[in-house]
Amino acid sequence: MAAFPSVDEVVKTDAFPTAIWQLEPHQEGMLPVAAGRGGPFKIHWEVHGDGPMKLVLIGGLGVVKSSWQRQTMHFGHLHGDQYSVLIIDNRGIGRSDKPLIRYSTSAMAADLLEVLDHLSWTEERQLHICGISMGGMIAQELAYAAPHRIASLNLICTAAAIENTTSFSENLINRINLLIPKSLDRTVAYTAANIFPASWLAAPDDAVLPSETTPRCRAPAAAAGQGQGQGDWPYRRFSSNYARFAAQEIAKQRDVQGFAKHGFLLQVVAAGWHCKSAAQLRELADRVGRDRILVLHGTADKIISVPHGRKLIEYLQPGRSIVVEGMGHAPIAERTPWFNELLAEMCATGERLSGR
Repeated sequence: MAAFPSVDEVVKTDAFPTAIWQLEPHQEGMLPVAAGRGGPFKIHWEVHGDGPMKLVLIGGLGVVKSSWQRQTMHFGHLHGDQYSVLIIDNRGIGRSDKPLIRYSTSAMAADLLEVLDHLSWTEERQLHICGISMGGMIAQELAYAAPHRIASLNLICTAAAIENTTSFSENLINRINLLIPKSLDRTVAYTAANIFPASWLAAPDDAVLPSETTPRCRAPAAAAGQGQGQGDWPYRRFSSNYARFAAQEIAKQRDVQGFAKHGFLLQVVAAGWHCKSAAQLRELADRVGRDRILVLHGTADKIISVPHGRKLIEYLQPGRSIVVEGMGHAPIAERTPWFNELLAEMCATGERLSGR
């Protein structure tokens, strides 16, 4: 990682204040959930777009709402007349509460169902669910609990259960160790190297940036020393994909209220103990409908290795199963245009199967 810029170097670039896109939601709120389930505590949610297709994006371990900004902009802003996109901060991260209780993927799915009920997204075959990593585990639990509400189910770089493999165990230990006060440089470099292929990290920044014509997008935030509020257009490009990822990770980890170690560790417990059996997944697929299900995994995924994805495919027998040679753990950033097109195709399939 020595070839990549340091945290200080990234922060000093004129692009750093523009790393988090100022996408204005059409609706947002803090909803008390989990009364009688260890709560109540509050979940922060946003809906972007006001179109008829209801798309739900579920983040993984330590992921905040802005991690989805490439999809939020594409579906909820550039195509906001077609989609309404729900993003949340799971319990333990971001603007949501971080209760000191046992977390599980089934409990986190129940949190999300309460948000969906609050929004009155309760019709048959209405929800297009997309979950990545731990978010894919939450998506499995949501679909198992409410299969009749699923229009499409998109499981990205996830697992039925984490196998006790050396690679994953070492990864978890390393991530936990990195929470013990050490340099932010080391944390960011380690995270990037495990989520993305080195070739993509080294390549020029390939993000499709917001422009002044992007609906409901404000100018970038003001740079440090320029006061509060907005800065000036345009959103700026970084020198590499690594630098853009690092900037988002730095912004997240510097948010001491949003990124709390105990919340992260409680999410680790939820992901590590997630388990859906072959029989449960067959039942899920029967009730949701296999043609509505996508499983996507990459052979270069160092977080959840590709055998996990192959096993999920074996259990679910989904209508679409894609294993991509050389792809890492986050196609939402690594292969954004292709991924967005794929997700749009699955939404269209779900709509067609639902008679819309």
